[in-house]
Amino acid sequence: MNSNNDPNYAPLRDVAQSPETTARYLADVQRVLLDIGKNLETLAHETRVHLRDTHVEGDRWYHARLRAMPVEKALGNVLKNLNNLTEGLEKSAYKRRAHDEAVVNTARDRKEKELERQRKKNPQPLQAAPNPPQQGAQSQNYDYGGPTSIYDLGRESA
Repeated sequence: MNSNNDPNYAPLRDVAQSPETTARYLADVQRVLLDIGKNLETLAHETRVHLRDTHVEGDRWYHARLRAMPVEKALGNVLKNLNNLTEGLEKSAYKRRAHDEAVVNTARDRKEKELERQRKKNPQPLQAAPNPPQQGAQSQNYDYGGPTSIYDLGRESA
């Protein structure tokens, strides 16, 4: 299928609709960019060596290095941007998968919230808790009448 036959043709529509194919596509793009990055690193190194070895008569030892610095910095920025781009591709693949999981979980979460709202509107009547059995006429209340420390235990009378 191509754009000549179908007016609704979009080349990456199928890729965008599935998180697995999106991840595969982004991984392929990332792989290509990493290969380009290796070539750019080699180019940056070779450029650095060549520019720093280029001396003009009357130069001091640091003049070639100073002339090379803007070129080295520009190539370094390109490499940094390329690394950020590849990290962004990986991150976007994860976020695409998380989006689909969130969509799937949204319907379930909404049902649970609706059930919770129904429970709040129509609460079940609470049953009274059974009284605990009394043990004879004496009940021990340790909070007020008992000893307060281990030193008070000997003072109690029988």
